[in-house]
Amino acid sequence: MYEDRVEKAQKLFTEGYNCAQSVTLAFADLYGLSEEEALKISASFGGGMGRMRLTCGAVSGMMILVGLETGSVHPKAREEKAYNYSVARMLAEKFKETNGSIICGELLGLKPQNESSMPSERTSEYYRKRPCRDLVGCAAKIFADFLETKKSEE
Repeated sequence: MYEDRVEKAQKLFTEGYNCAQSVTLAFADLYGLSEEEALKISASFGGGMGRMRLTCGAVSGMMILVGLETGSVHPKAREEKAYNYSVARMLAEKFKETNGSIICGELLGLKPQNESSMPSERTSEYYRKRPCRDLVGCAAKIFADFLETKKSEE
């Protein structure tokens, strides 16, 4: 049922959106978010948060969605928070099992460095040497599978 969203996320990435934006926007309509809201909420998470190569943007986008799906809005709701955190950990672990890491720099094979905040130009060479499209697809698939499982349990 959600498989088309995986393809949508990958298409969005190849259109130039960052990894977090691509994953978030592919599911945003399920949560009543406009395209602009989804893109702005996830904008800073590209390149491992502002190109700092920390947590992978695809994973960050997935976490935004986990929050929208299972997040608590009550400050003292410990059980709700625990459930949200357990889902976040479970999905992050699935991503890590599949890809070896959830860290952008590790996934890209980059050594720690002081990179510019300027995004790389999206050329055919960029897409050939980066696994990001596949990572976006992986995160979207993991989240889609979670939604399918959750729906079947309800």
